[in-house]
Amino acid sequence: MASDVISVNPNALQITIEFLTAMITPALLISATGSLVLSTSTRLGRVVDRVRDLEQRLAELITTEDKTSIPLYDKRLETVVNLLDKVTSRSRILQKAMGAFYYGLCLFVLTSVSIGVVGIVGVYRLLPIPIGIVGIFCLFYGSVLMLRETRMATATVNAEMDFTWELARRVAPENIINKYHRNAFGRGKIKAKIHETFSGGRTKDES
Repeated sequence: MASDVISVNPNALQITIEFLTAMITPALLISATGSLVLSTSTRLGRVVDRVRDLEQRLAELITTEDKTSIPLYDKRLETVVNLLDKVTSRSRILQKAMGAFYYGLCLFVLTSVSIGVVGIVGVYRLLPIPIGIVGIFCLFYGSVLMLRETRMATATVNAEMDFTWELARRVAPENIINKYHRNAFGRGKIKAKIHETFSGGRTKDES
């Protein structure tokens, strides 16, 4: 009698293990999507702070009475407006990406729940498959948006660096600027080292 009590049907145990494994499988996608949501939320917060900073800089430039005293005032104003346009577009893209990730997260949780319901009820066994596929498409769409936002972030940094370098060329002494031959492609130090090597360490003033 004791052996009958502790005996377990191997087939039932195998089915239970497969059932639990199928329910746990979407947890991997849930974890990955949660990490993407967290990183996207962090980037969105930084972009919002950047937008507020640029708005303050724009207001200061517009309300300045002595505009002639500011070096490259028109170029500075144009750069701030350009950066503000870029970071505003970035914030909207990040919002869409976060929405896609949240949709995917909900669908992956629903997939896990539907697997459990199907296992108990025994009908509509193919129901979890389309739910999981739609969730994967949401994850893919959000990743594409994040890739687009990353490229825009690079363009924003390059635009600000280009303006900073142009401002330095205008206000810095010529003997300092001549040490660097940086251009829009960022080949400054390498080009300067090559020039110094072939010129025997002589500068323009010495030649």
